[in-house]
Amino acid sequence: MAVPKRKQSQSRRDKRRSSTWKLDAPAMVKCPHCGDYKLAHRVCSACGYYDGKEVVKVD
Repeated sequence: MAVPKRKQSQSRRDKRRSSTWKLDAPAMVKCPHCGDYKLAHRVCSACGYYDGKEVVKVD
């Protein structure tokens, strides 16, 4: 069974743990119809258009 030869310092331990939990920001793109920002590959919540066609009626 593998056993560490020396105790790992708290800073080395915390540096290793710090980078794994961070999340990336979602990819936001401009809607070609209204110019509002939306999530990629989703219907625009401002105008209801997707792929150049009106999918959802927005009042």
